[in-house]
Parts: sequence; structure tokens; C-alpha cells
Amino acid sequence: MAALKEKPCAIDWRKGAEVPTDIAVAYLIQCSFYCHSIYASLYMDAWRKDSVVMLIHHVVTFVLIALSYVFRYHSVGILVLFLHDISDIQLEFTKLNVYFKYRRGVYHPLNDFISNVGCISFSISWFWFRLYWFPLKVLYATCHSSLLSVPNIPFYFFFNALLFLLTLMNLYWFTYIVFFVAKVLMGQVREVNDVREYDIDAEKKAAALEKNDGKLHNSSPCKERKHLMNGIVKDKRL
Repeated sequence: MAALKEKPCAIDWRKGAEVPTDIAVAYLIQCSFYCHSIYASLYMDAWRKDSVVMLIHHVVTFVLIALSYVFRYHSVGILVLFLHDISDIQLEFTKLNVYFKYRRGVYHPLNDFISNVGCISFSISWFWFRLYWFPLKVLYATCHSSLLSVPNIPFYFFFNALLFLLTLMNLYWFTYIVFFVAKVLMGQVREVNDVREYDIDAEKKAAALEKNDGKLHNSSPCKERKHLMNGIVKDKRL
């Protein structure tokens, strides 16, 4: 019984092992997505406070996906993808409802309610899957249990270093979640918004000044309006 409890994800690892078709398809989709995400972070997405960390995250994830497939660590890799994608799905669903709250100038309370519920469920799932189950099931298996089954497992330190880096980035983003929840509890915000954005109040002042005298049309968007819509070409300062 004790041996079964210690059974790691890499217990059946062997060089050149066959990858199941469904896992191979999932790997192909995920690898394509993060390859595009690197490009999107550089040239398409609005520049936020965590954009540098986001770019590093996409590069690290792409490397982990590609090399874990090459070295046949797919049993661990598919678990990592599962634990992270649950929160991502909830995040994107919540974002959609935030955008749908106002359509054609009409307020839709149902979307507002769903966005609030989604924000709560996203915060809980982030902690539960990325900060609890990920270290407990993945890091324990890759750092400890894998050495019990394959003492000379290849690239042990390389893959574990990248997985620990993912954990640090998950902790970093969780501070934004805690910061947002604290602002809600203190009554500083009344609706769901992105705390990673630059100073929204400063942006509103700049927009008001632009409306009044029209003198900001020739100003640099990076200096006057740090929060920009996706797809706009802009300067990015690290």
C-alpha cells in the first residue's frame, strides 16, 4: 500500500515511449497556443504591469511543453496543463462577461452577476489548483518520487527548475488576486476590473483633457495613455 501511495507520474517513463494520440493532440494544441501567445504578448496585447512576467511565463511554458514531449515526460506535462487550464478557462469566461455588461449602451445585470461569481470562483480555483495541488502532486512527484523509480532520470534539475519558476509566477499573480479582493473588501472598487492595468484614474484624466482641448492627439500614447486596446501598435518599455 505504501508503494502505491509513492507511485509517481514518471513511474512508467522510458526513453522513446509511445505518446497516446489524445495526449499528442493536446500537446500540439497547447504548443501552438503558447507559440502564438509569445507573439501576441510582444506585438498585440496591451502592455500591463505584469507583461514582462507574462512573456517569461509563455516562453517557459512553451519550452516545458515542447521538451517534455521530446523526452517523454508527457504523463507529468498533461497534469501540469490540466491544473493550469482550469483557472484560465474561468478567467476568460469572467472577462467575457465583464465586456458583455454593457452592450450598445445598455446595462445587463445578468452578465454583471456572472462576472462577480466568476471572479470568486477564479480566485478559489487559482489557489486550489495552482498553489495547492500543483506543488502537492506535480512538484512532489518530479522532485522526490521520480528519483525513487528512475534514479538517473534525464534533465532532472532542468525541468524542476522550470516547474519551480512556474510556481513562483503563480505566487506572483496570486498577489494581484489578493490585492483585488482586499480592495473589494475595503470598498475601494465597486465592480470587477483588472488591477494589473496602469493607473486608470490618470487615464481618465488624460481622456478628459483630450476631449476638452484636443491637445493630446500628437502626444506619445505610451506617455499619456499607458492602457491601450489590443492590436494598437505602441512603444513598450521594460
